[in-house]
Amino acid sequence: MMNKTPPFNRLLTIMDELRENCPWDQKQTMESLSHLTIEETYELVDSILDKNMDEIKGELGDLLLHIVFYSKIASETNDFDINDVINSICDKLIERHPHIYGDEIVKDEKDVKRNWEKIKLKNGKKTVLQGVPKSLPAMVKATRIQEKVKGVGFDWDNKDQVFDKVKEEFSELHQEIKKTNNQLKIEKEFGDVLFSMINYARFIGVDPESALERTNKKFIGRFNYLEQELKTNNIDLMNMSLEEMDLIWDKSKKKFP
Repeated sequence: MMNKTPPFNRLLTIMDELRENCPWDQKQTMESLSHLTIEETYELVDSILDKNMDEIKGELGDLLLHIVFYSKIASETNDFDINDVINSICDKLIERHPHIYGDEIVKDEKDVKRNWEKIKLKNGKKTVLQGVPKSLPAMVKATRIQEKVKGVGFDWDNKDQVFDKVKEEFSELHQEIKKTNNQLKIEKEFGDVLFSMINYARFIGVDPESALERTNKKFIGRFNYLEQELKTNNIDLMNMSLEEMDLIWDKSKKKFP
């Protein structure tokens, strides 16, 4: 028989029951859940990259569970509950869309983002970059930094200027490698190259995290193909020359372009 309880209410009821009766759920804290939330987020990203809608649905459910779980924990100390969370995001969306819920006029999405940054500063953010989480992975953080400063007009005019900057940073890295053994200086120059590449990705509409992950998946697929071919022919990978591996590697490119 189909459960006629509204799905969200059903989830809230199950969460209450688990928190009351399950030893594992009773033991969890916001801190203990946080690393699991990060893991679930990456699993969602994997599903999106694979374009697997069934898995996306499942991973979204996992993240929704975490939101409900955090809210349940907070409600036990009377800090907030799930209704407060929902009302908070509703209020934020309305405030940050004055062109929809107010008299603000915008021409395009650039104006919208510029307004967002102004509103954040008005609401207590002391600096433009204050809202970038410190714990973000470096590549994601670089993207967010560049998006934030773009919102207040600190940006290049066009992608050709950015590409010139990429070439300049590569040249400086190359020169540093040739003239010094100072690993810290080389690392700094390498960081400048990555930062400029991420900036260029933004200008050409590429998400660098997704792009790199697609390349990771492609490499894994090709290397797995190489290993499987050797296994089928009873050949030990460790006994092959690089030239012999390359012959099979070239075949793998047709399987994983």
